[in-house]
Amino acid sequence: MTGRAVVKGVGHYLPARVVPNSEFEKTLDTTDDWIRSRSGIERRHFAAEGETTSDLATKAAQAALADAGLRADQIDAIVLATSTADLTFPSAATMVQARLGMTNGYAFDVQAVCAGFVYALSNANALIVSGQAKRVLVIGAETFSRIMDWTDRSTCVLFGDGAGALVLEAEESSGTPQDRGILAVDLNSDGRYRDLLYVDGGVSTQTTGYLRMQGNQVFRHAVEKLAQTAETALEKAGLHSTDVDWIVPHQANIRIIQGTAKKMGLPMDKVVVTVQDHGNTSAASIPLALSVGKQRGQIKQGDLVVTEAIGGGLAWGAVVLRW
Repeated sequence: MTGRAVVKGVGHYLPARVVPNSEFEKTLDTTDDWIRSRSGIERRHFAAEGETTSDLATKAAQAALADAGLRADQIDAIVLATSTADLTFPSAATMVQARLGMTNGYAFDVQAVCAGFVYALSNANALIVSGQAKRVLVIGAETFSRIMDWTDRSTCVLFGDGAGALVLEAEESSGTPQDRGILAVDLNSDGRYRDLLYVDGGVSTQTTGYLRMQGNQVFRHAVEKLAQTAETALEKAGLHSTDVDWIVPHQANIRIIQGTAKKMGLPMDKVVVTVQDHGNTSAASIPLALSVGKQRGQIKQGDLVVTEAIGGGLAWGAVVLRW
């Protein structure tokens, strides 16, 4: 028998404020058509004044727990992926832990920018497979609207705020690719590409800073690296792209999503796409898309799902799981 980390529940939360592309036309030299044609984005959500990343994360966590039919005191650990935590410390994860009323277990943040949720899933899977936890709440949450330069039309129109969460639970399985749960993980990073996507501030400089990106270069790396990491993870699981029911990619740009699917030889009708409604929500985008995909009736129990993401670092990776 083999221990697997199986998805028991999924949920998400989006701030109430919806920002259509047309809102940017008032302050920037841009248009709705320009934004749609280059990114596929039509609208995004922005957090309200005083609404923090841990607020969004808590609501997504509550939705995932409800979907799993579990209480917070039945969770052993929380792993929260974010690059926009409320404070330098303590972690946003411990804030969520407190708000859920969870006094047992442990909680910590993971920071790998847009690849954060893939890294968080990998950590959660390792905790379960090693026996350090039976149930783990895995969250991706961001308030990227707080680090936007509103004069930079190449970046500020691309990002949004939101949160998504999964509940993973240990189950004994046969040890075959037909098992439910996480089947394989592939993680990568290469710090030589730091300047392609970064925030020009931080604790040691005592500034918050703004997001900076060389979009063309990020695009060039993204399609190649995302397809490669997805194929590597499938190979580790003993599977092929032809076995995939759904790709649930990081929702950064529709052209990256289309390019990755094409490189993997998969049609777009096997891809869960939410970028048009949410924009790029960084570490929140994959769990958001998983939750929406389940709500739409796309993702069903037994489906083989591949998630893949790339972000600042550069950091990238993929997870293969059977729903």
